Amino acid sequence: MAKLGAKPFFFKGGSEGVLLIHGYTGAPGEMRLLGEFLHSKGYTVLGVLLPGHCTTPQDLARHTFDDWYAEAERGFKELKAACSRVYVAGLSMGGLLTLKLAAEQQPDKIVVMAAPIYVYDRRQVLLPWLHFLIRYVKKRQRVFDVPDEYCVHYNLMPTKPLVSMFKFIKKCKQGFLKRVKAPCLVMQSKIEHTVRWQSAQFIYDNIGASQKQLVWFEHSGHILTLDKEREAVFNRILAFLKDR
Repeated sequence: MAKLGAKPFFFKGGSEGVLLIHGYTGAPGEMRLLGEFLHSKGYTVLGVLLPGHCTTPQDLARHTFDDWYAEAERGFKELKAACSRVYVAGLSMGGLLTLKLAAEQQPDKIVVMAAPIYVYDRRQVLLPWLHFLIRYVKKRQRVFDVPDEYCVHYNLMPTKPLVSMFKFIKKCKQGFLKRVKAPCLVMQSKIEHTVRWQSAQFIYDNIGASQKQLVWFEHSGHILTLDKEREAVFNRILAFLKDR
């Protein structure tokens, strides 16, 4: 039986809905605590499971950014049909999908957490060729003080799908972010070792939204929704969604 964190989730609440999107090689579980928190505050919450995740790394290797976006878009439309207002929050690659949704589907507000524009692994510039030689990269394991059911992820990271993700990142660097008009909350740890902090600054500086906030965290790693400052993360998101 699959762990709770490996499954998509839907919590029926009020007329305002929140779509939650997990990161690359992650799972809905990394967004579930946030989803439970927002549901307790009256929101309807949908946490999607992106194609190729919670199956096998070999399955994930067959998918692309377009596949993940299609599922995020499907989830957004599901909430849009049921709710008067729809917000989107994404972590890491989920943050990139959130930005694309904001440009193409006009959610009412968005939250972008640790979205990669600049990364620490310098091999990313070689990805178009490297993925033929190195098909999988072993991931560093992170430990969080939450139940295991929320901590579902692959131990191996397929490199081929990253090519499609970095094509979208390139579009972001070339002006795509100007199309994002929804009020935006950008959140980033200054001490993590996956996404460089300059990513959040770039998104904040270049996004087309007139209403935007940039919030830094000093004691968390890449997975803001599970790490030491998660309660502060949750409360900041709640305050942003409630602000009129």
